[in-house]
Amino acid sequence: MRRLVIALLVLVGLFVAVDFGAAALAESAVSRQMREQIGLVDDPDVRINGFPFLTQAVSGHYPEVDVTALRVEVGELQDLSVHARLRDVSAPLPMLLGSGPKSLNVRSVEGTVRIPASDVERLVPGIEDLRIENVDDYVLQQAVEEGGDRSLRTIDPSDAVRLVGTATLLGQEVEVSVIAVLQLVDGQAQIVPRDVRLGGSDAPPLPAALQHTIEQRFTLRLDPGSLPLAATPTRLRAAGGALEISGFADDLTLGAGAVSATG
Repeated sequence: MRRLVIALLVLVGLFVAVDFGAAALAESAVSRQMREQIGLVDDPDVRINGFPFLTQAVSGHYPEVDVTALRVEVGELQDLSVHARLRDVSAPLPMLLGSGPKSLNVRSVEGTVRIPASDVERLVPGIEDLRIENVDDYVLQQAVEEGGDRSLRTIDPSDAVRLVGTATLLGQEVEVSVIAVLQLVDGQAQIVPRDVRLGGSDAPPLPAALQHTIEQRFTLRLDPGSLPLAATPTRLRAAGGALEISGFADDLTLGAGAVSATG
């Protein structure tokens, strides 16, 4: 009995090893394909989700595939993160592992580009240690109660962001806090300041002239390029200390360096 258990464990171990090995080969093949499709300098990280992999490979159907690329440069932005989640991917394993042309049919794609605080900071003159923070109804209400414009109450928190950084004024370091509205315009992230404070978010509002000057610095339009795999941008939000543009595409065929709609 003990020998049988040991034999079964060995077989299970071999199956897992073969499964992970086959998955790694397929992920490498998809990575090279995605590098060409998305227009990256380096191969992205690819993960074919689900276990075991071999049952997916036999059917040629993969429920979910994640593609991630870090430190992508687009224009003035130097540290973008690009992510694509492919759902219901059809690709025979012999084709994936072969040396010939590759073609993937994809039911849907969710594409995301993340703009980190470091990239935003580089575009705001005189600001250091910039942070990107989420905003909720309480933050907006508090800003109004502390002297901010009453129109702040009408802002949808999901369309807002607070940018906090450090500036040097008259030889002194002071904290700058800006509540801004996020607008998605032609696939680009537009930041429109609505409330500016010096010395912390609970500091009183600034004189109009000084507020206008700082607002101009923080009024930005960021172009992270197209979303991966022809996804149409539909949402801009602050998330996890970054600005995130996301969107969707359906019924795609990926191959020969091109993306085409099949639906």
